[in-house]
Amino acid sequence: MAEYKKSLVDTSRLVRDRTTKSRIVDFITRWEFIIFALIVFEVIVFSNLTPYFLDTFNLLNTTFNFSEKAILALPMIFIILCGDIDISVAAIIALSSFTMGFAAAHGAGTGTLIIVGLLSGLAAGLFNGVFVAILGMPSIAVTLATQSIFRGIPQAILEDQAYTHYPEGFGYFGQGYIGNSMLPFEFFLFLVLAVITGFVIHKTTYGRKLYAIGNSATASKFSGIPVRRIRMINFALTGLFAGIAAILLTSRIGSTRPNIALGYELEAITLVVLGGVSITGGKGNIFGVILAVFLLGYLKFGMALLNMSAKIMIITTGALLIVAVLIPEFISIRKKKNKLKKQKKDENTEEVA
Repeated sequence: MAEYKKSLVDTSRLVRDRTTKSRIVDFITRWEFIIFALIVFEVIVFSNLTPYFLDTFNLLNTTFNFSEKAILALPMIFIILCGDIDISVAAIIALSSFTMGFAAAHGAGTGTLIIVGLLSGLAAGLFNGVFVAILGMPSIAVTLATQSIFRGIPQAILEDQAYTHYPEGFGYFGQGYIGNSMLPFEFFLFLVLAVITGFVIHKTTYGRKLYAIGNSATASKFSGIPVRRIRMINFALTGLFAGIAAILLTSRIGSTRPNIALGYELEAITLVVLGGVSITGGKGNIFGVILAVFLLGYLKFGMALLNMSAKIMIITTGALLIVAVLIPEFISIRKKKNKLKKQKKDENTEEVA
């Protein structure tokens, strides 16, 4: 009897040890942990290479360079979670900035410009949503077409000209700080929007529906989830956030040109995918995307301090994107193999017993 009890205790300890080990392995192989480790490594390397990297003012001030892209990435999480894509967001910024410049040229005040920018972005997003959600066209084809349309409008009208006259108070949104602090308004707004986005994704039924649609839109439809409406809302939100980014960017640079925000759509998508959101939909979270924002933003900042060329930054960003796609897939395959091995081992143990 004593030996039997001892055997039970030993078995219990073995199971507990295996469970603890499994939890540790699962934690350190989570993509969010890997990104965090890369950020720590990044900080250690750049702080040793240049004394200006860990300067508080520099760290906060450089957020001006990535806050608009980070804001674009937030609704892009919704889009990609549902298995869609939107490559027209930068063009929506150009269109919204153009409408604000046009309004400013005709005497509009700061309040009016904000409304014009938001409504322009929202209208463009709804335009995309009608074709994708209502008419059922592929999102990549629709947004590729509207990308040309939205950017083509300011290009056709402005040509090589620019709108440069904006109200004096308008500059605060892209250049100002919160009170007497060193915290830029742009970055503060991003943090607020990130908290709201995270709450919607992880704490509401709407967020759960996003994951369901991404895993199977057909099954979601038969389960009573309003797939069309949700996809429509996603594209509308993306347009609205692009309008917000347009306000911030136009305010920061103080002008509107047809090539404004060129390439921002790729950087926004990169942030989302680098943050662990599956490009095929149904998998990912807000935490990884926020970490990716800091990883990529401060990587570029550190490289700029070391006077590295823009080409090297582009190559590095592309390499990170490839890593972001391959490593999670590799980890997933390894976990599936280990699970199958464990199942076979358990089956063999039962047969022997």
